Amino acid sequence: MANRRDSRIEPSFEGSPRAKSSEGFSVSEEDRVVPGSRKSASRGKSAKAKSRGRGRGRSESRRGLLGIATRLVYWCFVLCIWGGIAAAGVVVYYGAKMPAATTWSVPDRAPNIKIVSVDGNLIANRGASGGEAVGLHQMSPYIPEAVVAIEDRRFYSHFGIDPIGLSRAMVTNLLGGHFSQGGSTLTQQLAKNLFLTPDRTLERKVQEVLLALWLEHKHSKDQILEMYLNRVYFGSGAYGVEAASRRYFGKSARDVTLSEAALLAGLLKAPSKLSPARDPKAAEERAQLVLAAMRETGKISDKEYKTALSAPATRAPSYWTGSENYVADTVMDELPDLIGDVRGDIVINTTVDLNLQKLAEQSIRRLIDESGKKLNVSQGALVSIDDSGAVRAMVGGYDYSTSQFDRASEARRQPGSAFKPFVYMAALEAGRTPDSIRNDAPIKIGKWTPDNYGGKYYGKVTLATALAKSLNSVAAQLTMEVGPDAVVEAAHRMGIQSDLQANTSIALGTSEVTPLELTSAYVPFANGGYKPDIHFIQRITTASGKVLYEGSTGSAPRVIKADIVGMMNSMMTGTVEVGTARKAAFNWPSAGKTGTSQNSRDAWFVGYTANLTTGVWFGNDDGSPMKKVTGGALPAQAWHEFMVAAHEGVPVRPLPGTWKSTPSDTIVPDEIPSADASQPPPAPPAAVGQSQPVAPAPAPVRQARPAQTVDADGFDMPSDKGSTASIKHPVPPGNVGGPTKKRQTSILDILGGG
Repeated sequence: MANRRDSRIEPSFEGSPRAKSSEGFSVSEEDRVVPGSRKSASRGKSAKAKSRGRGRGRSESRRGLLGIATRLVYWCFVLCIWGGIAAAGVVVYYGAKMPAATTWSVPDRAPNIKIVSVDGNLIANRGASGGEAVGLHQMSPYIPEAVVAIEDRRFYSHFGIDPIGLSRAMVTNLLGGHFSQGGSTLTQQLAKNLFLTPDRTLERKVQEVLLALWLEHKHSKDQILEMYLNRVYFGSGAYGVEAASRRYFGKSARDVTLSEAALLAGLLKAPSKLSPARDPKAAEERAQLVLAAMRETGKISDKEYKTALSAPATRAPSYWTGSENYVADTVMDELPDLIGDVRGDIVINTTVDLNLQKLAEQSIRRLIDESGKKLNVSQGALVSIDDSGAVRAMVGGYDYSTSQFDRASEARRQPGSAFKPFVYMAALEAGRTPDSIRNDAPIKIGKWTPDNYGGKYYGKVTLATALAKSLNSVAAQLTMEVGPDAVVEAAHRMGIQSDLQANTSIALGTSEVTPLELTSAYVPFANGGYKPDIHFIQRITTASGKVLYEGSTGSAPRVIKADIVGMMNSMMTGTVEVGTARKAAFNWPSAGKTGTSQNSRDAWFVGYTANLTTGVWFGNDDGSPMKKVTGGALPAQAWHEFMVAAHEGVPVRPLPGTWKSTPSDTIVPDEIPSADASQPPPAPPAAVGQSQPVAPAPAPVRQARPAQTVDADGFDMPSDKGSTASIKHPVPPGNVGGPTKKRQTSILDILGGG
């Protein structure tokens, strides 16, 4: 039984793990009464598996891309979070280094100093800004529209930072491979200009953003734009639209046209590079882009656009050319002594008449343009002062734009014979009169022999004749008589401020002075003997009208007696009418004195009426000689042109003083035949009067020399051809002879004169 049990063969189905061979008993799926579903299921699974494999590949591909995108978005989000945290950390870090926001305030704009003429016309703006602040409602409406259109189109919609503009700038910079756009708003630019340095650092950028947000919180859009336009740099030293408008167009920002506004707005991208003063073509091309932006944003119509393109901005010839800038510089030098530090916008009312200033400048420039090369003249100066000491015009050189050195108030030059009035004044105060006679002949003082111009001498002459003809011999004699110290004292009393060497050669003007002080020293002759304070400034006020300084109107001290004034005016009238300054004469009673330094290095004429005292100088900065230019030539011509225009329509007034010469003691200049001291002079009918000139009697008249050599003030000059005298003596330097004490005995005793 056991064996049978052990040898028994168990049935198995196909596929059973127990099936050992094909010979054994087995039941297949087909032998079943009820067919199973295993086979069909297996077949179905196989088919599904095949189709599912194909779908699974596509699905897995889609799931892979989606997964990558999801992971990318996720990590970007994570990075953004961390970036935001980092940015916040940077902002907090750099923000913590700034002062507390409660202490922030907009700094005051740099004060502007507005300098105006006596009639209120603008002379110049001075100060760091170079122009006054102009309200947004006051300036031309084209200016803010142009700036917003080209610089920050979304200015009125963003909150101080423009994300769109910033993103655009970043993309542009990345694609371009270099930094070409900053993306800063006008508010950010204002914040940078107000509070920060121009350094391109992360710290500065963060601070700029914080300050821009603060500005937007504290101020309206219009206030921000107004502050920006009044402070931004427009190139060529101009800060703010008013300064820029004056600089480039010679007009106020209130009067700027569309094309001019476009040019100004275009400068903001690169003020120095695009300045029309430097590159007009580049400035105009940029202005056209601004106009296109204005049309694109709807600020202007197509018609306005075309009109502006056809009429581009016209630039002023040169902002720094006008001679009135010499006046402005002098005013700025005086300002600290009058009001101290300037803490706000101020207005300075000057004494200068801008019309006279322009006339003076035109005369100086015209004469140099016409004769400069021929006569070797490159510079000129003119000062005009009224009887109260108010400076009405001052030209300090040929062209301010090429040289800001003021030759009227800063350059000290030898006045030559223009200094002689102080010699004669000292002699009159010592008891001489215009009728006093001196012998015009060669003299020798120590080793010094003062020669007359051309070596010509006239013998016995009156002091009036000697001054009119500017005879050096007589001036030296008078200096010896009264002493050099008396001459120096008289000059200082009249208004000369420079140090003067008290030696005999001072008679010929060897000590240097400025045109301003020499002209001011003649003013007492014109006003009757009073020395006023020479001044340029009448009044200083704040922008709101508060008076900070008011010029004094007190009486001036008398420095010369009335009778001396009358005698001096009588003598110097002869200089204009029959003497060395005949080219200066015009239809007003006038007087003055020419002057020419050694070798024609300086040529002067200082003359006056009862209305104005005007001094003119011509020469060269390097002291090189001119070609026989004397005070009776170019200076007298410039004086004549200026004074004729200045007195147009002004009622005629006589010069102060009533002195008249005594007929029996008078010698008419043109009637002196020679330098023979022993020959008695003929008696003329009368001398030239101060208010009613008397013509001399007919007499032989010496032939006039050419215009450039008619002055007889020079010393050490070549002789004229045909001169009646041939005596020439070397002229030593101006200090030869040294100080000479006042003598009690007249030099007439030495020379044997009358």
